[in-house]
Amino acid sequence: MLKKIYWNFIKRNTAGITGPFRVLPDFIIIGSMKCGTTSLYYDICEHPCASAAARDEIGFFDSNFHLGLNWYRSMFPTKGQIEDIKHKEGVAITGEDTPFYFWNPIAAKRIQKLLPNTKLIIILRNPIDRAYSEYQDLASNKSNFPSFETVIENEMNSQRNNTDIITEENFEVFNQKNSYLLKGIYVDQLKIWTSLFPKEQIFILSTENLNSDPISALGSVFQYLNLPDYKIKNSQHQKQKKYSPMKTETRNELIEFFKPHNERLFKMINKKFDWDK
Repeated sequence: MLKKIYWNFIKRNTAGITGPFRVLPDFIIIGSMKCGTTSLYYDICEHPCASAAARDEIGFFDSNFHLGLNWYRSMFPTKGQIEDIKHKEGVAITGEDTPFYFWNPIAAKRIQKLLPNTKLIIILRNPIDRAYSEYQDLASNKSNFPSFETVIENEMNSQRNNTDIITEENFEVFNQKNSYLLKGIYVDQLKIWTSLFPKEQIFILSTENLNSDPISALGSVFQYLNLPDYKIKNSQHQKQKKYSPMKTETRNELIEFFKPHNERLFKMINKKFDWDK
């Protein structure tokens, strides 16, 4: 505990030296988890007008908020570096990606308070594949880990007995669970963000569209960020882990489970993704 306190003290005070001379993010990829946020972030940062943060998934607005705003600033380029890019390219931006933000209503309020004008990007994946990917990551190299079918059945039973949605008040309770399904009910999470930010400040795309047509998808992202057109050379979007296939009966059950939630999402964003399979 003393060691942790010591390093937090060092991080806060070291950041305090350079923080005031650095910029805050123009955009944040806020989610969702296991949907390709990191790949999308590095694709954006390959654009000559975009400067990357010091690290991926900074997590300031949730787990690192106690470190202070100067610590957060220390993750981004200096004002001079941004001016140099702007002088050379005409436009300069920086940003970050922390997919856990989308799931966290506390993070949403913190961002709205400190960065009310920042542009938000959300990438969403078929919630069935998202859940399976999260499960595989947690289950890998662990003995006696329950099967995917077991954890899904347990969560479905819990959902039937508890219809609560995530709020600021009950977030910590939900966060302590492996909520494979709940994290994929995107519409309820999105409602939190649209209650705090205007819809034109939130850009939504799907993992599947980014994978199938990266040039068009990234072009739309660049346009949203007011960046000139650019074709990246080393896209990260296809570097996804491969897992053994899910059981057909399990997938069919999940299609039915997510169908009404997906329909609510599509109606809300006035856009439909091909997730019925």
